[in-house]
Formats: sequence, structure tokens, C-alpha cells
Amino acid sequence: MAAGAAAGAWMLVLSLWGAVVGDRNITARIGKPLVLNCRGAPKKPPQQLEWKLNTGRTEAWKVLSPEGDSWDSVARVLPNGSLLLPAVGIQDEGTFRCQATSRNGKEMRSAYQVRVYQIPGKPEIVSPASELVPGVPNKVGTCVSEGGYPAGTLNWHSDGKLLIPDGKGVSVLEETTRHPQTGLFTLQSALMVTPAWGGAPHLTFSCSFSPGLPRRRALHTASIQLRVWEPVPPEVRVMIQPEGGKLVRGGTVTLTCETPAQSSLQIHWIKDGIPLHLAPSPVLLLSDVEFDDEGSYSCVATYPSHGPQESPAVRVVIEAEEEPIAGSVEGQGLGTVALALGILGGLGVAALLIGAIMWRRQRPRREERKAPENQEEEEERVELNQSEEPEAAESGAAGP
Repeated sequence: MAAGAAAGAWMLVLSLWGAVVGDRNITARIGKPLVLNCRGAPKKPPQQLEWKLNTGRTEAWKVLSPEGDSWDSVARVLPNGSLLLPAVGIQDEGTFRCQATSRNGKEMRSAYQVRVYQIPGKPEIVSPASELVPGVPNKVGTCVSEGGYPAGTLNWHSDGKLLIPDGKGVSVLEETTRHPQTGLFTLQSALMVTPAWGGAPHLTFSCSFSPGLPRRRALHTASIQLRVWEPVPPEVRVMIQPEGGKLVRGGTVTLTCETPAQSSLQIHWIKDGIPLHLAPSPVLLLSDVEFDDEGSYSCVATYPSHGPQESPAVRVVIEAEEEPIAGSVEGQGLGTVALALGILGGLGVAALLIGAIMWRRQRPRREERKAPENQEEEEERVELNQSEEPEAAESGAAGP
């Protein structure tokens, strides 16, 4: 009980402190009357008091008193010593001070810091988009707030969450203008977003205006829902390394599922038409492969807007290691010998052709040289024959 009573006392003190502070810091709506009390002022004339103003209407401190000059259109001192501003405006923002002396001679002072505000109309989203395309910047629309003071801020929301511009997927182009006569602000905020491939098929956006003064509620636009239109996604395919998918037992093969947005898709693997019970991943690594790993592999990418899409299958082939055969070695040796003989035969034929050509060119010269030699031989043969005939005759005569 004692703890509860102490807590209640503290709450009372804090509430009273807030009220005092609130009295000294005044916020007034533009166009409405404002009355500032001068503490310690006698309720009835004669009154000893004066007001000092330092606002946008004055170049320096302006002094007002019950007997002073009339400034009725802007501010005037009431019979009870309070200061009345008939229609407060932006130029009335500033400092107001009152110094009063009571009938018993006690002197008191009051000070106020005045700020003015104007609540704008409800913001709205103009020129909203009809649909969004993933992978590229899209303009959602432009949020507009008119007739507010102070300027305040515009904020965008998606599915109830505040959107923070990051210059990548979310960006905002803001523009603030001020009316030359009323001094009220017009805010414009254009939202650009880049939806991700494989994201939600619909996105909801809204905009809110936050006043520049504390304890003022934000104003929200009506929400808009935009469809994220995804064209038919590019074909999903599987890249295999080593190329061709042929390897020996104990080797390693890497299968990579190529999709337009691997980070946002669920990718599963299939072997010979049967799903593999593995965690979703764009990469399938097979190490120390055996004959059981041989087969057709494909991947399935699931798009939220288009459903699952399966890639064409690739084949993994495990080749048996071949042992060298003696016959094949002998065959290779015979092939080498045959090749060598073929080369030598070709060279021999070429040499014969060249010799024949050279022989034909030198033959006429040799015949010219041999003609005289043949004539001399004939003459010698004739002489020998003639000498042999008498000797034969003599030998015949001498016989029996």
C-alpha cells in the first residue's frame, strides 16, 4: 500500500509539472484567438503592468500596456491584464513577457513561447501505378499533403511497416513548397521500389503525414494494393562440372541450378524422376561417386507467381577404368611399323621418279659419246676378221 501511495504521489507531481511547463510553451492553431494571462496582475484597474513582444511582426521588442497605443488588430491588453491575440498567425510566433506589480507591491513576471500550427488536409496518393515489375525500379505513386504548418514529414509504409529509403530497393524523391501568401506548406513524396524476383505477388502501400509539433497524431492515406507482374521466367537449367558429366569412380561432380533469382527461390533436386531428400540449395555436390550415383539429374525452382519449374535433365555417367591389353599394345606396335614402312616406301618411289627423270635427261648425251667408239670397234673387228681368214687358208693347205 505504501508503495502504491508513493507511486500515486509521484504521478501527481509529474502531472502538475507538465501542466506548468505546458502553460509556458503555448501552441495555438492558426486563425484562432489566443489569450495569455499576466500572473500577479490586479484583476481591476488601475493596473501596473506591461507586455513585451518579440515576434515576426516586430523588428525588436514591442511594449504594450493598458494605456499604450492601440494595436487592436494584432494584440491588445484586456481589462484583467491578459493579452489577447484575436487571430493568431505565423508571424505571431515568438516570445511574450509580462511584468506586473500587485496592489501590495509584489512584482511578478510571466513568459510564454508561442508556436502556431495548421493541420493539413488528409494526405493522398496521386497517380498510383497499376502494377509492378520485378527486377527494375517502379514508381508506386506520389504522396501529397497540402496546407500544413510547420512543414512536417511524409512517410511511406508497406504492409504496415515503415519503408526506409536505402538507395537500392527503396528510394524517395521529396519536394517541399510554401505558399507565398499564407505561408503554408505543400509536401510531395514520390516512392520508387524494386520488387525482387520470386517475391510476394501483391504489395500494399500507404503514406502518412507526421506534424512537426509533438503530441499530434499522424494522418494516413488509404492503402493501395499493387500486383507484381512477373513475365514468364527464363528457363531453369543445370550446369554440370566436369562438362559432359563423365567421370571415373571416386571423382567429384558439381551440379548448379541456374535461375534468375536464386536467393529468393526454393530449389530442390530430382534424380531419375525421384525427389532427393536434401535441404533446398542451388548447388548439388557429389563427391567420391560410385555407380549408384549414375543417372539423370534435374532441379525444380518454385516461383510464387508461376509455380514450380523443372529444368531439363543432365546425365552423370561413371566410366569404368580400362586396363591395358597386350594385344592392343602389339597392335599399336604393328601400326607404328606399318606407318614407318609406308613413309619409307613413299620416299623410295619419289627417289625412283627423280632418277628416271634425270636418266632421261642424260641419255642423248651418252649416245652421242658412244657413236665414235662403236665405229672404231667395227673397223678393228673387220681387220681382225681379214687377218684370220688367210691364216685359216694356209692352215688348210698344209694339211694332208
